[in-house]
Amino acid sequence: MALNSSRTAFTTSTRSLRQCRCSSAQPLTRLSSTPLRPFSSAPTLRSDARDAEPENGDRPRWSYTPEGMKGPGFSINVVKDPRRKIWTVNEDPKKLDTMYNVLLGRDGERMLPDEIKWLAVTHKSFDQGRRGFNTKLAYFGRQIIALEATRSILTTNIIGEKPTPDPYDRVPFEHPALANVDKLGSRQPLDLIRKEKMARLAVDVGLPEVVRWKPRLPENLEGSGLTVVLNTTLFAIVGAISLQHGAEVAGRVAREKILKRLIPA
Repeated sequence: MALNSSRTAFTTSTRSLRQCRCSSAQPLTRLSSTPLRPFSSAPTLRSDARDAEPENGDRPRWSYTPEGMKGPGFSINVVKDPRRKIWTVNEDPKKLDTMYNVLLGRDGERMLPDEIKWLAVTHKSFDQGRRGFNTKLAYFGRQIIALEATRSILTTNIIGEKPTPDPYDRVPFEHPALANVDKLGSRQPLDLIRKEKMARLAVDVGLPEVVRWKPRLPENLEGSGLTVVLNTTLFAIVGAISLQHGAEVAGRVAREKILKRLIPA
């Protein structure tokens, strides 16, 4: 009986498979007769975009939004107050170079190429991020400044209280490589590079006048995150210098141009 049931199941499955093959043959031939549209990964440009592309060829990349990244001409973002959509940013290269000279010193504007100089001061809120933004540069620069702040703490003589004598006359383990580690217990790198200090430094060098961003509330810049934007821009400048000139130059800039101004004499 078991053998007969196995043969019956095998016969039934074979018959069902033949019916499926016969039924699927006709739709396949029907589909193959219809012409298929070839797939292409190239973006489709409008006629006006093709006409406008040669005009932008001689312009620097930071000064315009690429035609291929523009939308259909309307936005689904409805602003309650139309006045909040109006915000003007700096477009003068000389004004940007002046800020770099104040921050980095003499000939500071020559440390970075023109495109990178504009990219380092461009926040992701500007132009919907279509001209590039400095988020990745800021992440890299933040790690460099944090490292230099840690080194500054380890190499600074901190006068503190004398250790409490051990009641059992035990002597703690000491080693020259661990002599400066205890300094991190009294001061942290975050104490040196607080965002309020970094924002004041950015204001002193004229960064708010050249940073490119779009505040959510133009009437309330602090509530829109101006402090965070200024911190991000300073970090991005250090990150861009590191990628352009190497870690040694970026570390020197972080120590002499940023940390030295943040740490009181």
